[in-house]
Order: sequence, then structure tokens, then C-alpha cells
Amino acid sequence: MNRKIGVILALVLVAFLVMGSASAGLFDFLGGNSNSRNVTNDNNTFIVGFDAEFPPYGFSDGKGGYQGFDLDLAQEVCNRNNWTLVKQPIDWDAKDSELNSGTIDCIWNGFTINGREKDYTWSDAYIDNKQVVVVKEDSGINSLDDLKGKTVETQKDSSALAALKGDNKTLGDSFAKLVEVADYNTGIMDLKSGACDAVALDIGVAQYQVSNGNNTGLKILNDSISSEQYGIGFKLGNTALKDQVQKTLDEMYADGTVAKIAENYSSYGVPGSLIQK
Repeated sequence: MNRKIGVILALVLVAFLVMGSASAGLFDFLGGNSNSRNVTNDNNTFIVGFDAEFPPYGFSDGKGGYQGFDLDLAQEVCNRNNWTLVKQPIDWDAKDSELNSGTIDCIWNGFTINGREKDYTWSDAYIDNKQVVVVKEDSGINSLDDLKGKTVETQKDSSALAALKGDNKTLGDSFAKLVEVADYNTGIMDLKSGACDAVALDIGVAQYQVSNGNNTGLKILNDSISSEQYGIGFKLGNTALKDQVQKTLDEMYADGTVAKIAENYSSYGVPGSLIQK
């Protein structure tokens, strides 16, 4: 009888293990990242939240990992503090809940300070970024005035969207439609297919998209929609971590490391956008 019970318990245990594996697989399938979500966020771990489709600041390396200017900076900061870097791709709409819950330590991904000054504890600004427009070369659109009556797409909760609904609302109101999409890759695909006439986006992302060999026939308009500054956003009040990261970044500026990393992304215009110290 005891042996029989033992066999049953063993079968039940196997069933639970199988179910657990299936659940983990389902979590990964739905977008979970077991390498980062299961990491304990302790004093030796630095978890950076970022948009995985925002080159050159953070994007897929095509090999199951992530790269980008901001992620490279974060890696060097971790190296100098003996921290382990965890690159955590996040749903941009959920960035605040991720930060406030402690799932991530900061938002470091071409994150705009302007208009959010009181919402986060910020590092010093390190990038002066412009919002520009990408169109087809043969579209006949050569200036912002030519966008009147056109369909323009931009990423939801983006700086370009904020500008077109804020300081440059007059321009936005001149469009036939201002469409919000989930990410800039979608916008560029829509532009190429003719679903929209233009895409408003960050200069670095624009340069990346236009230089991409798969996106021939696109150009960036000379006129910019607006300009903004990027910083690292920490949870409001988390000055201790911000100060340590900023101190390390200042050292990296002083010894030329920041400029050297920026040169790796010269095709995206990063060196020219750096705020010098």
C-alpha cells in the first residue's frame, strides 16, 4: 500500500514538473524573458529597462541578444562598479509600473527628459535629439509644409507625438491623419507599402532606418519638428543609485570612453548628438 502511494506521488510530481515546464515555455512564447525576469534585483545587479526596437539606443542584435549605444554605456558603468547588467526589454506603455515595482532599476533608452522633469529622478542629459520626418524619395514631399493633407505615422507615447500634439500642434493639425503605431518598424513598413505618406521619429532612429539596406528609396526631411534631451530615468527619489551611475558616467566622459562608444554608432549620428562636458 505504501509503495503504491509512493508511485502515485511520484507520478503527481512528474505531472507538476511537466506543467511547470509548459508554463515557462508559454511565458517565453508570450514574450517573457527568463534570463532577466528570474534575476534577483540585488545591490550587485543593475536592471535596465529599454524598448527593444529603438535603434541606435537599444535593439536586437539578431542573435537573441540586445545592443545599442545606451546599453553599451550601461555595460561599461556596470563593469566599473562590479555590477551584473541585465538588459530588460519592456512594453513602453508599462515602463512606469516596471520602474515603480522595482522590476527594473532605470529607464535607459533614448528617454526624453523634456516634459517629464518632475516624474523621475534624472541623470544629466547626455544626448540632444531632434524629431524629424522620413518620406519616400519620390514622394514629392520636400518640407514640413508639404505634409499638409498627408497621413503621418509615429510611435505611441513618443516625443514626436508629443511635439505634434503640443508645441508643433499646428503642423500636426495640418495632416489628414496622425496615426499612432506600436513601433517605428511598423511605421517604416507602412511608409514603404503606401499605407502612410510619412513617419515622424527620432533622428537617430531615422538615420538607422534610411541607411538600412532593406529600406532603399527613403529620405529624411531637412526641417526638424522639435528638439529634446535624453537622460536616464530613475524612480523618483532614488538619488543614491542615480548619483553612483552619474559619477561613473562623468569618469567615462573624462577619460574619453563615452566618445569612443559613440563612434561605434557614427552612422546614426550619435557623436554629433552628444552633449559635451
